Parts: sequence; C-alpha cells; structure tokens
Amino acid sequence: MTVNRKMTKLLLIFALLATVVFPASVFAEKGDINSIEFESSAKLDLVVGQSPKQLRVFANVEGSTSKKDVTGAVSWSSSNTAAVKVVNGLVTPLDSGTATITAIYNTALTTIEVSVTHPFKDLKIEHKEGIYKLGDSEEKRTIKATVLGGKSITEATDVTKDVEWSSSDSSVLTISEGKVNLLKEGKSTITAKYKGLTATYKAEVEVAFTEIEIKQNGKVVKDVETLIGDSSIKLTAFSKTAAVSESEDLTTKGDWSSSNPAVATVKDGELKVLATGKTVITITNLGVKATVDVYVRSPYEAILLSPSKDQTLFMGEVLDVKAEVRDAANSTLNVSLNATWTSSDQLVATAKPEADAADITAKGVGDSTIKAEYRGVSRDIKVKVLPTITALSIEKTEQELFKGDTLGLPKVDGTKLDGSKIDLSQEVEWTSGNAEIALIKDGKIEGKSAGTVTLTGKIKEGGVTASKADIRNKSVELKLTVQDKVLVLIGPEDNLVVVTGEEKAMPSVRAVMENGDERETSDKIKWEISGTNAVLKTSASGQTIKGLTKGSANLKGTYANKTITIPVTIEQKITKIVVEPASLDLNIKNSKTVKVTAYYSNGKTGNLSSSIKWESSNPAAATVTGSSVKAIAEGTTTLKGSYQGIDISLKVNVIPKLTKLTVNETRLQLAPGAKQTVVVTALYDTGKTVDVTGLVAWTNSKPSVAKWSIGSITGVAKGSTSFKGKFDGKTVTVSVTVK
Repeated sequence: MTVNRKMTKLLLIFALLATVVFPASVFAEKGDINSIEFESSAKLDLVVGQSPKQLRVFANVEGSTSKKDVTGAVSWSSSNTAAVKVVNGLVTPLDSGTATITAIYNTALTTIEVSVTHPFKDLKIEHKEGIYKLGDSEEKRTIKATVLGGKSITEATDVTKDVEWSSSDSSVLTISEGKVNLLKEGKSTITAKYKGLTATYKAEVEVAFTEIEIKQNGKVVKDVETLIGDSSIKLTAFSKTAAVSESEDLTTKGDWSSSNPAVATVKDGELKVLATGKTVITITNLGVKATVDVYVRSPYEAILLSPSKDQTLFMGEVLDVKAEVRDAANSTLNVSLNATWTSSDQLVATAKPEADAADITAKGVGDSTIKAEYRGVSRDIKVKVLPTITALSIEKTEQELFKGDTLGLPKVDGTKLDGSKIDLSQEVEWTSGNAEIALIKDGKIEGKSAGTVTLTGKIKEGGVTASKADIRNKSVELKLTVQDKVLVLIGPEDNLVVVTGEEKAMPSVRAVMENGDERETSDKIKWEISGTNAVLKTSASGQTIKGLTKGSANLKGTYANKTITIPVTIEQKITKIVVEPASLDLNIKNSKTVKVTAYYSNGKTGNLSSSIKWESSNPAAATVTGSSVKAIAEGTTTLKGSYQGIDISLKVNVIPKLTKLTVNETRLQLAPGAKQTVVVTALYDTGKTVDVTGLVAWTNSKPSVAKWSIGSITGVAKGSTSFKGKFDGKTVTVSVTVK
C-alpha cells in the first residue's frame, strides 16, 4: 500500500512538471486534447456496502466546444485504497475514510474527493429512569442517544445533541439535547430521530406528593378571617402523601400568591392585611397547589358623608362635610375629626378636619376628589370648583313648544371676571311657574297644555357654610309659550297660477288642530318659495307672490309643527280665451270634450282645457269634470269658468236621442189634383214621441208627377215618384203613384 501511494505521488509530480515546462498550448494543434474533467466535480459521499459508483471523464478538444468521453483511456488511482478502490472509473467503498481519486489522460490530469462511512443502525435511547417524579434532579432527568455506524460499525457513537427530540405530550414533559423537563403528572413517549432512524421510550411522570396543607398556628385552615388593623398572620404549608408518613415543610419552598394584592399580600407564608375585601391565598409546589380564602373586614359597616352627593363650589367658598360611621344598630359616631381626609388635588380644594365636620375650601378652578377614610371604611365625593361668576345669561329668553313635545333646557352661560363666558348649564336648576302648562322633568321641558309660563333657572343650592358667592342669588328667566299641535294644514286644491309681472295674494290656509278645532292661519304662516321664477314680497298690507319668468315653483308654508307645499305655475298674461264649441248639444248620457284655448300677450297660444274649473248652472242637466261635459237629463245648463280673471261660459243643451222615424203613409195612389196628408213621427230613447212633420226635409225623385206641401202630397200628372224625408239623421220614404 505504501509503495502504491509513493508511485502515485511521483506520477502526479511528473505530470505537473510536464504541464508547467511544456504547456499544452505550445504543441497544441487543432483537434488536440488540452484538458480533462469529471462529469461532476462534486465530492462523493459513499456508504460501505452500497453499489460502486461509476465516474466518467471528458476531454476538452482544441478548437471545439464539444467534449470527448475518454473514461476508458484514462489512468486511474486512489490515494487510500483501504477506503476506496477505483477500476476504470468504477469506485467501490471499502471502509470508512477519505480518498482522492486521480484520472490522467496523456498529460492532462483531474481529481475528485471521496468520503466513505459505514451505514447507521441501532439508534438507542439510554436512560436511567422510566418513571420520574416532579422535582427529580437533573442527573435523573438526563438521557442519551447512541448509534452504530459512521466511522465504526462496531462502536456506538453519542449523538445526543444531534438527534431530533420530541415528546408526545408536551404538557407533561419536554426534552431538549437529552434534558427532560418535567411539567406535570402524566405519561408521554419520548422520540429520537437521527439519519432516518427512530428510537422511542415511554416515560411516566408522578407527583412527589399528592396534597399540600396550609396551617395557621399548627392547625389546617380553609379560610382565614381578620380585621383592618390586625397584625400580620403567619401561614405554613406542608406536603401530604398517603404512602409516606412524614411531611415536608414547603413554606419557603413554594410559590405564594394573592388573588387580590390590594386586600392582602403574602410572602413565604406571611400574610399582610391592607384593605377590606376577599382574597385567595395560593401556594404552588411541584405541580400541586393549595388555597385558603382570606376575608378582611372592617370593624364598622360603613362611613357616611353629609352631604353625600358631588358638589360644585365657586372660588373661595367653604363647604362643611361631616363623616360618620355606624358603630351599632341605629347608631352613628361622628368621626370627622379622627378620619383621614385627603384631596386628590390640593391646588383645587383642601380638606381640614374639624370636630363636627371637615372644612372643604375651594382654592383653584378644577376638579378634586375629597376622601374620608376611617378604620377600613372610606367614602368620597367629587368637588368641582368654578371661577368667580358675575352674571348669568341665556341665548333666547322666549321660546315656543307644542303640547306633548319636549324641549331641552336652555344653555346657561356665566360671565367671568375677565368678561369671557363659561357654560354653567349643568350647575343650574330650573323651576316652572305653572307645572300645568310646562313641567321640568329628567332634564327636559315638557309641554302639558296651551298657555304661557315663566321658567326660572338658578345655581343649584349647595351646602356652602362660608363665603357664599353672590352669583347664587341671581337667576335667569325663560318665557315659554305652549301651543296646541296642528293635525294638518289645508290649502287650495289646485296649483296657484301667477302672471308674470303681476302680484297675487298668498293662498288661504286653514289649520286643523289635534283637538278638532279649525283655525284660519293664512296671516300666521311663514312662507318660502323655491327657484327664481317668482319672488315673495312683503308690504304693510301683507305678503304677496310676484311672477318673474314663465315656469314653476313650490310655495312652502310652515305653521306650528306642520308644513304645506303648494305648486305654483308662473305664466304669461292671457288676452283672450276661446271655448270650442261655442255651444253644445248632447244626447242624454253622452259626453263631449271641450277645448279651451288661451291667447297670450306675447302672441302665443296655449291649451287650458284641463286647467279650467267649470261650474254647471244646472247639474241635473249636465255636469263637467275637467274638460269633459256629460249629459245627465233633458234640459239646458250654462257652464261657467274663469282663468286669470277672464270669465268664460258654454251653453249646453241636453236632448233625448232619436231612435226611430216613422211616417203614417208609405205608399200613396192619387189622381191628378188629389191631395193626401202625411204625418212624420219621431220616437226618442226616453219613450217620447213627437210630430216632426214640419221639421222633415224632403226630396222628390219626379216633381212632375207629384209635389210636397207642408203636411201633404198632391198628385200632378200620371206616373210614379218617391219622396224621401230626413230628420236628425233618420229617414222615411213615401212611394206615390198618380193615375
């Protein structure tokens, strides 16, 4: 083996010298080999026992981009034939180690590194304990992972820090680099993974003891009662295990805690009382815990302050606050002098205890909380200090309200010494001069009945005992008028028509109140108009609307709690109105549309048919709706209307409908000169018959044979003729023969 290594080194040296002294480029010609290389230059990692690895060598040809496979013509060698052997490029792993594989072709040389290991097997977890107890030492909780393979097939290698550790229940235990961390009682499977191998073992965690007992003065306690002012209490804790007769003192070993540190704190079992209330004291050790309820009481039931509500003071005012405690049933004890008084902001207010009551003095503008505390009981009130106020004012001194509605109390401003304003609304108390008209309730004004009442606002009375501010003697007044509610506003049924350039009085509007009363409210309505086609004008005689340009607008009127909208049409002045037809004859139950044409001052015309509001002088004969006239019964009527002040009329005759026309003789034989009377009768749809002989229009086919005179036919000469009579669309025929 030594000889082979020496020969390989000599060959490498000669090859390198030849490369340096005679570079390939000196003798290279086109088609010559100038270098060789492996198919891949990456290091080979092989495992003993696996199939040999075939290496391939390619030569770079001068003047060509293609490579030539020279694997079979290469001289091969291994630097460590005990670990790796190579034959014609076929590399076989033999034992663990590393080797350099060299390939030489002519004067070209290339190498590749090879690493050989034994296959890994038999991953094992070595542990001292299978059952752990919470609190076990680190030595008992340390495990180890070993594996065969790698450098040696027979010796185990410690891979504890290299394996991937896991626990099937991380709430019971966790593991990292062979260190088992015990968390709680339970079971878990520990798993190690390494190089595709897996090893496991089942671990069980038990508690070191089953129970902890908390004691006071050597006796087990479940709850502790104490009073404010008592000395600290010493608690102890001991483990308790059924299988072990002896117990362990855990007082300084366990973790103590208080659920409400504001009531009491605990450290190493020493309980310190701070305030009244309840707290739960807990000790925890090795997953086991125990608790005890602690009740801290006051020797007094409560402390009472008088006044008890929050107060508002002005600069310099002094308020007396008395503090009392209940010391027995139906008995109180004045503790104003002995209570501890504090102010949350001494710049705003100070509290000075006195025999009967504490003096609370307003020192600066702001808010402060005054607190009285005595033997575990306390009570506080808030004090707001306002600046010196010289006057009170409200924005409106008169307001209106509808019956049943509510209104917010007015904002009250106070004037400070520098003239600026401050909102004092919350500090003012309002009273009503007549609660039957308006009632003040829950910060609102409620209208009860129609009428007028005066509401008075004053700064709320406080318990000021000294230096009372002058502003407390001043007040503001609000005159309130309560009105009945309007149910509906009733205006004109039709659009309001206004002529451009002319003024028109505002429409009449009536208000119907909720109680059923009606009021004429035209002069009390507040009018508004939309657009620019018309404008409202106000004069001493009242308000009018003036037309400006042709178009439309909406006239909006408001009275009390209701609003009415009236459409307005603004149009040119009309000079003439023509009705078509000029008169109208109608059969009973028939209808006819009337056309009304307006002629405007600008020369244009317009259709007013649907705009005229007709009235019939005899509705029993005919009625009119819009532009349609309907005959009701036989008779006459005159339809009258007007528009822009121009009156128009239409005479309507209602006549029955002719259903049939008859003649008494339909065939006549006459001698020349002979005469025959002819009577024509009209039958109407009402059943009425009328002699209309004199109204019939006749035609004669041969006047030379016979002739017509009123009411008769006279023969003239021999022959035949035909007389045809026509009346109101109906006809009759009379055939005449003269012999």
